[in-house]
Amino acid sequence: MARIYDPRRAEVFERLGIPTVATVSWTNEQIIRHILPAGVSQEWRDPNGQVALAQVEIHTGWVGMSLHKIEEHTKIRIAMLTRLGSSVLPNQQSVLQEGDLVHILAQISDLPTIESILAKAPVH
Repeated sequence: MARIYDPRRAEVFERLGIPTVATVSWTNEQIIRHILPAGVSQEWRDPNGQVALAQVEIHTGWVGMSLHKIEEHTKIRIAMLTRLGSSVLPNQQSVLQEGDLVHILAQISDLPTIESILAKAPVH
């Protein structure tokens, strides 16, 4: 077992399956993310604090739509999907499936607007 003080390292150890004792703040964030999965959850931000990699919750009305169309409709960049526990890089043919976790790259200032758009069914 390892004691982790850096949240980024805690995530690496978690992925490797190494038992850890993490900081309270990281542990609380993980619990809240799993209990109340809503909105945008920042996973990384650039050193200047302007761009973030974030996991977003998407309304079920988007399921079945190609990721390319979602990107065009919302002006976001989908960086990866987590599907059935495995992360994949999307391509032009990727389609959003029920249960997918969507990770986007966006300007931090745009995250509230993106959250608002994706929380509702798409307007066709």
